[in-house]
Amino acid sequence: MNKYYLYLMNAIKLKLCSGCGASFNCGNISQEKKCWCNDFPPIFNFSEAGDCLCPNCFKDSCSIKIEEYVATVSPDNALENKAKDLPKTTHLIEGIDYYLENGNYVFKAWFHLKRGNCCGNGCRHCPY
Repeated sequence: MNKYYLYLMNAIKLKLCSGCGASFNCGNISQEKKCWCNDFPPIFNFSEAGDCLCPNCFKDSCSIKIEEYVATVSPDNALENKAKDLPKTTHLIEGIDYYLENGNYVFKAWFHLKRGNCCGNGCRHCPY
């Protein structure tokens, strides 16, 4: 076998989603040893998430877990939230960090919590 084929076999693994049973690729050949799920917030303990989930089930699970967390945040405790301590990323995820409304980005509470403070612009979903 040629080296490129062996690299591809090691870089991408075919998995079955433990949520819906769909097959999907785990891994990303463009960035060595990095899976697509690393673009999502690191909010799961491995044992809590079970085996790998497909992109759709993973996004849904993240959204649910984030919404449950956001529901516990009030203006009184927002400055001490856990989201601000997560690794910073420039990658925004539609449905988790923002949604589109009439072609405009509307940032969700999770986005604001990750920033760690109020920007003072009167944002609709500001938790501060």
